[in-house]
Amino acid sequence: MSLMLDTSMPVDLSNVDDLFGEDVGLSLPVPAEAKTSQQRLDDLRSRGCCQSVAWSRSGTVATITPDGQTLQLRFLRCHPDTGAWDLGEPTTCELIKGTPVVPLVHLEWGATSSPELAVIDAIGRVALVSFPICLNHPFLTRKWEADTVDDLHAIVGCHWLAVAPPNPQKPYHIMYGPAKKQGHNYHYESSFVQASGPSHPHASKSALFCVTVGGILKMYWPQNNNKMEETTIELESVDSSDDLVTHAALASDKKFLLIAMATSSLRLKLLKLEIQWAGPGSSSDKAMPPNARLNPALVETHLASTSWLHGGSNDGTGDGGMSMSELSHLQMLPSLLDNTGKSVAPPMIVTVRSRVATNGSYHTSESIIDRWEVVSQPQKLPPAFEQLASRKNMAPIELPNATKLHKQDPIVINKVVIGFHVTHLGKVVVLSMSDGSVEYRDRFTFEELYLAESLDRVANLRQVGWDFANLGPCDQVAFSPTHCSMIQLGDDGQVRWNKLHHPLGDIGDSMHDAHYAASIAGLAMTGASSLWSSSNYDDILAIVQPYSGKKRFTQDWVSELIRIQKIQVDYSEEMHHDSLMRNAPLQACLSIMASLGFKGETQRRSFQSKFAWLDLNIRNVVILITLASNTPMTVRDKMSPLDEHEVVDALTGCAKWSLDLLSWLADSLFELMKDENFTQRLCPQRFGEMTTYLHERNDVSLHLLLCSSSRSFLSAACRRVAHLEALSNKAIEFYRRQSAVPEQAGSAKVANPQLRQAYERMQQVTTSSIVGVADFEKLLNVLGSDIRQAYQQFLPTMVKSSGNGPQGKQLDVAIKTTQMQFEIGMLLAISPPPPFLPVIKKLVGKDLAEFRGRVDPAKLFFANHDLVGVEDRRQLAARKARGVYVDVFKRVELRQSTTGLRWRRCTRCAAVMEDVLSNRPGFTFVLGQQRKCSCGGYWALLPKGVLVP
Repeated sequence: MSLMLDTSMPVDLSNVDDLFGEDVGLSLPVPAEAKTSQQRLDDLRSRGCCQSVAWSRSGTVATITPDGQTLQLRFLRCHPDTGAWDLGEPTTCELIKGTPVVPLVHLEWGATSSPELAVIDAIGRVALVSFPICLNHPFLTRKWEADTVDDLHAIVGCHWLAVAPPNPQKPYHIMYGPAKKQGHNYHYESSFVQASGPSHPHASKSALFCVTVGGILKMYWPQNNNKMEETTIELESVDSSDDLVTHAALASDKKFLLIAMATSSLRLKLLKLEIQWAGPGSSSDKAMPPNARLNPALVETHLASTSWLHGGSNDGTGDGGMSMSELSHLQMLPSLLDNTGKSVAPPMIVTVRSRVATNGSYHTSESIIDRWEVVSQPQKLPPAFEQLASRKNMAPIELPNATKLHKQDPIVINKVVIGFHVTHLGKVVVLSMSDGSVEYRDRFTFEELYLAESLDRVANLRQVGWDFANLGPCDQVAFSPTHCSMIQLGDDGQVRWNKLHHPLGDIGDSMHDAHYAASIAGLAMTGASSLWSSSNYDDILAIVQPYSGKKRFTQDWVSELIRIQKIQVDYSEEMHHDSLMRNAPLQACLSIMASLGFKGETQRRSFQSKFAWLDLNIRNVVILITLASNTPMTVRDKMSPLDEHEVVDALTGCAKWSLDLLSWLADSLFELMKDENFTQRLCPQRFGEMTTYLHERNDVSLHLLLCSSSRSFLSAACRRVAHLEALSNKAIEFYRRQSAVPEQAGSAKVANPQLRQAYERMQQVTTSSIVGVADFEKLLNVLGSDIRQAYQQFLPTMVKSSGNGPQGKQLDVAIKTTQMQFEIGMLLAISPPPPFLPVIKKLVGKDLAEFRGRVDPAKLFFANHDLVGVEDRRQLAARKARGVYVDVFKRVELRQSTTGLRWRRCTRCAAVMEDVLSNRPGFTFVLGQQRKCSCGGYWALLPKGVLVP
């Protein structure tokens, strides 16, 4: 034993002999992250602006290629052949190019309705492009050729001003949620977030702010003539390399912009910026006249300063922490009403420092989040000055409040943060990690959210089991407007679309299933937020598409959307159609129904989808005819759309489509009259089977008449077609009288032959219809009157007979609520209420019979309804084989040609239209109403000869 103890044991285990006498290192280095992650982190440290992927609120995904020379544009789209959602093929933007020496480095989207994209290169040159119509077809609004070529002009922080609320009477945003479970249903809470901060004086416009390495703030803004101009101000005097700005962040707070800057000397500085749009000394509170010329002045105020690096064990500046002494992210969070709704949390500056585990190192990947609260405190006058003031009977001296930066405890995460995002109107912070994972944290406490399942109180789909797929490491992330999916730039340079899914198995089939009901609630809140902000929600449709085959899924989701947003769906008492046409949330509900039942161009739509698709197209036709016929007073002296033959031809196509629709409706209703399987179900014992039978036939004609909103759409279409008939008759009479007047030298007005021919075509279409629009509108009016009378008869009795029946005003409210529920049911293609049986029997047995007597059955039998687009599967396949499509705008058949105009295709419903352009003001005005598809989806511009975007 002593001999053994005399042999010394080596305590330095850096190298020991293995069994074969060779040195073996016992260190166990952490597996290294990909080299691209380290490169990405180096980019974040060296340049505050280096985001090469960005997703706009309208749905365009902009990316910079790995070589930094090309800008590519993508979007989500529903495949026209299968109805499946995927990321479309990239479109190269030829308007902006980088070079190997000066690459493109940063992308930043604005929040305007026609999104603007700022493209920034390595030396700080800024180009702006706008997307007014198509997701992949930009227009250059600012060139960068005149920008200074200087490394000190490189951009380290940028920010777009928020757009002023469209309604000054409602200067707030609505945040929906959480949803609290009550039985099998959910009660939705909502809160208001004030829309504060400076904005461009002209509605729907914005301005871009950029901070340079040299401490210069640049503001790029549109003048009242839409010309882009630039205003600059020096924020920081740079006398040495220590003064260089490495990162900057901006945020709108009340009436000002808050600017946080980090410098090479490890200083963190906070400034306040006021924008005086009318010129130096002007008040930002006073509204400017719409046509006033802007002359903005920028006034900065330095508020506070501190060091962003504090030594200590938690700051990563100890052993092996040299890499942690460099910033990777700097964020400025504005003040915000806290979750209690009683107090305002102060602004906050957030920094992130990260490191990547490397080979041979014992250090793991890690990120440290530091936070400083911006606190305003009163200043105290030194006692000596107070005594001096009292001796001389001077008025008390009041010092302005001082701004301090209060450091909060750091947060350490054992991952590398590559992205910092804000959602839920600023109340939730989203951190994206290099391993592809995502963390949600509370903006006020930075505690991690949504870690545990919560089916009784739902604020986010993550609490219900929805999660992103693990697609592996990534270097950059951009979230969709809904935050339900993201684009990841993989470490292999590939662009990946990652969407929420439910990996825990089936969610169930009804609101009695816990995960099903909670998922519906989460989707309703997410969808409602998108509708309120008018942002693209196509990725939600893609996420729920696998569940669209469930019997009640579409019905439950849309009904919850109607409930949470209090969408008006009952138009049984409404005789005017203005409010119906302006009801954008109702359009969105119809669009969801149409989308979830679409399985490809050659496949038959579901009952709900067919019903909604027809409603959307009727609405679109009515709006186009109305706007062309009723030019706004503000532009009537500049244009008259009805004096341009292109407009008249487009309206003629709308009239033809409407008349074909009425003809198809009449034919379908007459078939139901003769169908014994249908008429036998018009009895109390079998009335519940009626809708099931109509679903089997996929016949929506009766529901289009019973539902008050679709009945109103049809009535409006009848009136617009009658208006066009009267208009064409008046125009032809005018031309007839003009041609009968003897031509006198110099006195006769030369007629426009193209316009005259256009009105002749319109007259021929409107006067040769199989179904008279006046007769059809009369049928609708009689049915509407019968339905109103039925409601008045059975609703009071039904409500009173319920337990604890309400009285007085409560009774009226209960009656309206019940009526609305019936209307929601018919909108969603559910069975009509039993008291509707006498109404339907009268319609089929009497009203339709009388109407049929005024229609030529032979013409109706041989009528061609291809233009309407409601054929069965075989006819749809035959049409596609012929290469025939229907133009959504002109309502004429299209065939692809390599020499004709390019086509636009809707990314949601796959509808098409020609990419027509015109310099005629009236046609441009009417065409402008088709900036979106009839379903509310966005357009993609197709290359010639290509049908799938």
